[in-house]
Amino acid sequence: MIKEIHDDNFETETNTGVTVVDFRADWCPPCKMMDPILKSLSTSEEFGERVTFTSINVDHDQDVASRFNVQGIPTFLIKKDGQVINRLVGARPKPLFAAELKKVLGA
Repeated sequence: MIKEIHDDNFETETNTGVTVVDFRADWCPPCKMMDPILKSLSTSEEFGERVTFTSINVDHDQDVASRFNVQGIPTFLIKKDGQVINRLVGARPKPLFAAELKKVLGA
């Protein structure tokens, strides 16, 4: 499950545990390519209970994107207890994205 978040609730939604933040836009083809990958990872046995998946639309919520200097989409922040651990820019195949999550989880 991927939860849509906004500028006003970004901190409260991403400050606990491991969180993936997907900075995206509805018109972005690479963002759409990532949708099934993120949905699959968010519902998987491996990550579903251990990682929170969120998305923020940069066309509607620009403050957080600006604060994190998001210049291209999709951009993914992987946060652990509120700290940015990793930043990925552009579409990624599922195995590579999963490998980045495993690093953060220590698996």
